[in-house]
Amino acid sequence: MESSISAPDLARRLLEPAPPLLLDVRQPEEHEFVALPDSRLLPLNELPDRATAELAEWKDAQIVVYCHHGMRSQRAIAILRTLGFTRLCNLTGGIDAWSVEVDPSRRRY
Repeated sequence: MESSISAPDLARRLLEPAPPLLLDVRQPEEHEFVALPDSRLLPLNELPDRATAELAEWKDAQIVVYCHHGMRSQRAIAILRTLGFTRLCNLTGGIDAWSVEVDPSRRRY
């Protein structure tokens, strides 16, 4: 998978037999408002301290990182790379793009 993925392409990938894992790096209140199904929340500001322990089983998996518009997730990917994660992809446009391009029933903010 490339270093970024569009919302429609991610929707297709999530239907495959081995879909990527989803990491939400927004704040808990944002995740509660709207989130991708089966995503794991780990806020960007807590990522450096928690990722190694809490994402250990994800180390070799394909991970799509997302946030609201795609900026925090880019920073999260840089942090995760320093921790040894290599199969990382940014959701272009974040959850907002997903709400517009894939699932309009998802709330926007």
